[in-house]
Amino acid sequence: MHASLTLHSNATSSPPSGPAVSASASSGPAPRKSRAAWYLLGGLLLLGGGGTAAYFRSKGSTKPVAVTTDVAVVKTITQIVTASGKIQPEVEVKISTEAAGEIIEMPFPEGSRVRKGDLLVRIKPDIYQAQVDQQEANLVAAKASSVQARAQMAKAQEDFKRAEDLFAKKLISDSDFTASRTALEVAQATYENALAQIKRTEGSLSQARDQLSKTVIYSPMDGTISAQNSEVGERVVGTGSFAGTEIMRVANLAAMELRVRVNENDIVNVKVGDRAVISIDAYPARKFSGTVSEISSSAQGGGAASQLAAMSDDVTNFLVKIRVNDPGVQLRPGMSATADIETQTVENVIAVPIQSVTVRATGGLTTEELQKKAAKDAENKSGGGLDAAAEKREARRTREILAKVVFIKTGDKVRQQNVEVGIADTTHIEVKSGVKPGDVVVAGSYAAISRQLKDGMSVTIAKPAKEGEKR
Repeated sequence: MHASLTLHSNATSSPPSGPAVSASASSGPAPRKSRAAWYLLGGLLLLGGGGTAAYFRSKGSTKPVAVTTDVAVVKTITQIVTASGKIQPEVEVKISTEAAGEIIEMPFPEGSRVRKGDLLVRIKPDIYQAQVDQQEANLVAAKASSVQARAQMAKAQEDFKRAEDLFAKKLISDSDFTASRTALEVAQATYENALAQIKRTEGSLSQARDQLSKTVIYSPMDGTISAQNSEVGERVVGTGSFAGTEIMRVANLAAMELRVRVNENDIVNVKVGDRAVISIDAYPARKFSGTVSEISSSAQGGGAASQLAAMSDDVTNFLVKIRVNDPGVQLRPGMSATADIETQTVENVIAVPIQSVTVRATGGLTTEELQKKAAKDAENKSGGGLDAAAEKREARRTREILAKVVFIKTGDKVRQQNVEVGIADTTHIEVKSGVKPGDVVVAGSYAAISRQLKDGMSVTIAKPAKEGEKR
């Protein structure tokens, strides 16, 4: 009975516990929600801290710069000045006429070989022959006049001698004696004038004969007719004071030269006697040897043209003549060619690629950074800028503080090294100090060398571009 009573009391007491169970069930979710909120807040803080740390780590570390490298070597460097021009004969004579008229004879066509003294051109001589005949007749008349004047002078001398004797004996008057003396003086003057007339006529005759001789033109040298601008039947114009019509040219095609124009920055390195390697477009598979034979003293253009060129911003060039040594083939005037003039050679020197050498200012500043700094300093000064003189001084000071440097790769970093350079060829430049043979120097890219690299910066070797990317 006791056991059954106990069960009953539990059974009867269970209903009142229903509301308590329900209350505890309703208050159970609140602690779980608060814990989830705390978990979410902790996760956000953790993520934020990790991102901040990653940001400062990335800001504190510099991404390696992709570069290409090359090795400093010992080699022979030849400094070269390249210029283009035309092949021309060393000696070429322009045949012009001093006599005007119609061409009636030209025995040699263009391209013919001629010898000195050969007839080249004959101009119709009729007018000039008539002038010679006229002056010859004038000379005969002048000589006849001189004979007459001499006879009159002889008679006047006899008359004056007789009048002088009579005047001494007081047989004639003073007026008669004076008239006799005057007649003698007139006769002497007339005779002298006749002699002068002979000389003047002889001069005119000589001039007419000279003009007649100029209707025939002979070759002044052995050579080849390289150009012919006129034909038989054409009329040409010529005077003794001005150059006449150019009829043809005679040149010695056995001695040819290349005439090139060299920039003013390179002309200071070129000397008479420098060796040159000549490439002629007509013979692409052959190289010709040449020697600098002449360098012009002034820039191209004469007189007012030179003054205008000096005041303009155009490129200034100087004419250089290069003799072609023993070409072995027929060269023709006007052929296009290019010359590589070897101005200086140094042997067994340390050399690096040309693009490896750049400039840096104090503190490793690049030229762009230096210009920005100078512009900022100028803006900060009163007046908002610098005057012209100050700008020139600033530019000169900037050039003075720029130093030539290379970047030597050591491990995964580069070291900025000041260098002293010498001459350069098409690919390498001489380094007199600062680099040893075998040093690995940065050779690219241009942007990395000129603007990005600093002393101690981390680098990585750039991967070669794929074939598709090169295209």
